[in-house]
Amino acid sequence: MPKARLTPTVQEIDNYMNQTVMPIVRKSSDRGHVQIDWLNSYHTFSFGNYQDPNWIQFKSLRVINDDIIAPASGFGTHGHQDMEIITYVLSGALEHKDSLGTGAVIYPGEVQRMTAGTGITHSEFNNSPNTAVHLLQIWIIPDTIGLTPSYEQKAFGWG
Repeated sequence: MPKARLTPTVQEIDNYMNQTVMPIVRKSSDRGHVQIDWLNSYHTFSFGNYQDPNWIQFKSLRVINDDIIAPASGFGTHGHQDMEIITYVLSGALEHKDSLGTGAVIYPGEVQRMTAGTGITHSEFNNSPNTAVHLLQIWIIPDTIGLTPSYEQKAFGWG
């Protein structure tokens, strides 16, 4: 007897969401996981080396990553285009530098919004010598491509 598929397809989720407001629950144990020397990351949707054709994206929601970045490490300069990127730091502090000239540190309770638009490069780094950074990063596909790149950071007092 063939093994039953427990994970719904994106189309099944889309059909379901158009019929009712009940959410689809995806257990953390079902998400993709990447562990390298400086990064412990869980991926809700296909990302990097984790590929799941049933979990590519949900409507315009492309990425929800739950990342822990080790002390004195991080993502070197890399580029994005035509994506809205939201970063929320749960603990620690994340340094951001980008091609717009922005240099900022994101602390718990702060939200960063970056419009990649026509193209932006940036780095994200944990400068602490002994404390990891725990963050959520969310990518949303914009309705309009070719936007002017921009950066915004706001404290909400949730930390």
